[in-house]
Amino acid sequence: MRCFNVASVDSIIVYFGNEIGEDVAKEVRDSFYALKSANLKHMIEVVPSYTSIMVSYDFLQTSYKQMCKEIDEVLNHAEEFSHDITTRSVSIPVYYGEEVGLDLENLATIKKLSIDEIIALHANKEYFVYAIGFSPGFPYMGEVDEILATPRLANPRAKVPKGSVGIADKQTAIYPQLSPGGWQILGRTPIEMFDTSYDGFSYLKVGDKVKFRAIEKDEFLELGGEL
Repeated sequence: MRCFNVASVDSIIVYFGNEIGEDVAKEVRDSFYALKSANLKHMIEVVPSYTSIMVSYDFLQTSYKQMCKEIDEVLNHAEEFSHDITTRSVSIPVYYGEEVGLDLENLATIKKLSIDEIIALHANKEYFVYAIGFSPGFPYMGEVDEILATPRLANPRAKVPKGSVGIADKQTAIYPQLSPGGWQILGRTPIEMFDTSYDGFSYLKVGDKVKFRAIEKDEFLELGGEL
């Protein structure tokens, strides 16, 4: 059952559940696209997350109560939009070399596995894109194999290279640009995750299903990757 909470003077958070999972994620996705399509008069922005959606609105033109009513009316029919949503299957090439997989060796030691086994555990899963956030084009995906799941670094890095593919607990993600971060880095992709030429500026979208494809250094460089 969804519930509505005040997020700020001009925003509402709609919760769809307490547990991260694909069923809740699909409900969030359907609701997100339903609200975007509805284009409510005083709605300004819709931002999906793992189990919720934040809606910002013009509080000078409408009330919290009225906005909740309008959102609820749209969401009562959100499943009707699911038929029009295309779930993309996306393959992301990743170079898992140790010069870019900054935490591969340490993870192998912690997990008492070989580096090849760590790579296989990451690359042999299909991941659901739950949300885009933190920085433009940054996809939060889940869930990684329980054997591989590892907390964030105790001391985050000041600079994580663009294209870095990492894990944190049961999540995996890709850094779209150079930025600080504390995720465990396994490799790097040459794919541009953020570009103003993309629809919505992000290479991946909420609801996409992603598989990582291990590539060699030569292919990584040929595809435009940088070491």
